[in-house]
Amino acid sequence: MAKKLRLDKVLSNIGCGSRAEIKKYCKYGKITVNGKVVNNPGLQVDTENDEILFDGEAVSYREFVYIMLNKPDGYISATFDKRDPIVLDLIDPSYLVFEPFPVGRLDKDTEGLLILTNDGQLSHRVLSPKKHVPKTYYAKIEGLVTEEDITAFEKGVILDDGYETMPSQLKILKSEEISEIELTIHEGKFHQVKRMFESVGKKVVYLKRLSMGKLKLDESLALGEYRELTEEEIRLMEER
Repeated sequence: MAKKLRLDKVLSNIGCGSRAEIKKYCKYGKITVNGKVVNNPGLQVDTENDEILFDGEAVSYREFVYIMLNKPDGYISATFDKRDPIVLDLIDPSYLVFEPFPVGRLDKDTEGLLILTNDGQLSHRVLSPKKHVPKTYYAKIEGLVTEEDITAFEKGVILDDGYETMPSQLKILKSEEISEIELTIHEGKFHQVKRMFESVGKKVVYLKRLSMGKLKLDESLALGEYRELTEEEIRLMEER
């Protein structure tokens, strides 16, 4: 059986107006359900089977949105900030009625894969420490990255606050004065990738997230571009 929701919630969630405005529209006879004019904004409707018309146009409702953003440098992974631009500034206002939020954080100067959704349960599952959903990053490192670093990261390193990280997988792409690496971690401590390299005497000078779970960043998205996830991609977020 499909989930039933209040009519005013359905219409306000898709941007037809505030609940107070929906109440007025009902009074003006602008809303019909299954061919009948509705004057009760609290009417319970079946969003999958009932035909809802707003001002003569059919309404298509969905509860959740899932957006993949290729986050650029300079944006805060938050829904509000007094000083800096936020990732929601990059999203079309039509999505903001769903009140999406970032699944986890990327630092202001970090680029790459960021998921925006209003599905709190999914976000909790992906970020739960018990799930150990892997996240892979590409980074440029100031300093020569060596096999010793691979071994240290595989065992777990001690961060500046005394925390010992879980084993992680370090892949060296280029070992030079500015090295290039990929690193897969299974937890999400504050500034973790940067702090892990600091623990072995090196500095991250560029960082980009490539994947969460088995979901990979769509490389066709330019920095600042986004698109909705497919059903399969939503499932991939939680896979290890």
